[in-house]
Amino acid sequence: MYQPTSFRENDLDSQLALVRANPLGLLISHSSQGLLADPVPFLVDVDRQQQVILRAHVARANPHWQLLQRGQECLVVFQGAEGYISPSWYESKRQHGKVVPTWNYATVQMWGVPTVMEDPLWLRQQLAGITGLNENQQPQPWSLDDAPANYIASQMKGIVGIEIVVTRREGKWKMSQNRSAEDVNGVIAGLRTGDSAQQQLADEVERRRG
Repeated sequence: MYQPTSFRENDLDSQLALVRANPLGLLISHSSQGLLADPVPFLVDVDRQQQVILRAHVARANPHWQLLQRGQECLVVFQGAEGYISPSWYESKRQHGKVVPTWNYATVQMWGVPTVMEDPLWLRQQLAGITGLNENQQPQPWSLDDAPANYIASQMKGIVGIEIVVTRREGKWKMSQNRSAEDVNGVIAGLRTGDSAQQQLADEVERRRG
């Protein structure tokens, strides 16, 4: 990933926060026909050895998991806040007009060698984890125990787990850090007039300013 110094984010906590807030990662692997990519929701944890571990599951009918059994490195890409930045928001447009549009975004990329997991206990823990992550904001959170045990057991036969010990990771927050303070103020003000996604992006620009 192209990484200007001003946009680079190596802080593990920042990277983990982005993944947990945006768990749908793009899983990318090599196949004999070329690259293969699937959107997959992931859990991310750090073990006692401070290794970052990604865990997910895919449908058994999805041939991607058989490709992962080869033990080749794969890449998972997580996308955070992103959006278009209009040059009309810049103070420098009014000063000299030498401005162009751009796109702001936050992303985390993680590499590692996957392990295919078929143990029922592992699968149930992964299902409970990813469900809990997304149900904890619901007024009446759903859990695996809300469904009949034999139904959950039958559904688990149709999935395969994936565990990736991360060997390399990169974070990038392109949030107008290369613009003047006046231009950044204009970007924040422009985004604040937009929808909820633009509000979220404005929050990120504000956090990264200066």
